[in-house]
Amino acid sequence: MNIHPVEAGNFKLDGGAMFGVVPKSLWQRTNPADSNNMIDMAARCLLVEDGDRLILMDTGMGNKQSEKFFGYYYMDHKYDLDSSLKKLGFSRDDITDVFLTHLHFDHCGGVIQKSGKGDYYEPAFAKARIHSNSSHWDWAVNPNAREKASFLKENIQPIKESGQLNFVDEGTADLPFELLYVDGHTEKQMIPHLKIDGKTFVYMADLLPTAGHVPLPYVMGYDTRPLLTLDEKKKFLDTAATEGYYLILEHDPNNEIITVKHTEKGVRHDRTFTFKELLD
Repeated sequence: MNIHPVEAGNFKLDGGAMFGVVPKSLWQRTNPADSNNMIDMAARCLLVEDGDRLILMDTGMGNKQSEKFFGYYYMDHKYDLDSSLKKLGFSRDDITDVFLTHLHFDHCGGVIQKSGKGDYYEPAFAKARIHSNSSHWDWAVNPNAREKASFLKENIQPIKESGQLNFVDEGTADLPFELLYVDGHTEKQMIPHLKIDGKTFVYMADLLPTAGHVPLPYVMGYDTRPLLTLDEKKKFLDTAATEGYYLILEHDPNNEIITVKHTEKGVRHDRTFTFKELLD
């Protein structure tokens, strides 16, 4: 198995929303804000090569939204899926599977594109199975008022209509990696664990957006069940520190992969690596 980062375009989000009840005087030490209180965010997708399968984890925001929509997030189109895949020697048609950790627009927007026929939407990966899970799917298509703005119909409904949707519920996943299902951020977010050359790599999605979120109270204001996130983070980070997991950060523009360690103050960020350092 080989893995590669696929950059889908950096953006910005409100720092206060990203760190919830933690004061700015603390979180800005690791995630400095601009004059509008916005912090830099990456959309680092992951490409997994395993035998004859080419699996793309998450897809970023995509490019089908309006200029006004992207303006809210200061979207930087320096990177996109097509150019990032091309650098690796692949194209969209090579992708056999798209795995979506969850269906918030910044994780799944790139799986659907506008057709050349106008406002018609279609899958951007015509030959791929698109993986979600049934509990999260139901949560997304019947959204609560708090998350409704994150679950966009144009990202979700065309997946169902395409016939490419496949549910990977607990104990049923036909995928070359293990899954941790967590519910603090949103219902049944999936966190993949990949075994490579004796190391465990974990694609963190929104369980740990950036290295600045390692301390337990540093929980996003976006999380629907923040106290549950606290418990899920503690259990996971304790294991990650003990077992020496390598944590792939989807949203951290400066830290691609980190490890964590036990300290007197709890689990903390230990070392930072690039994909090149660990896997080339």
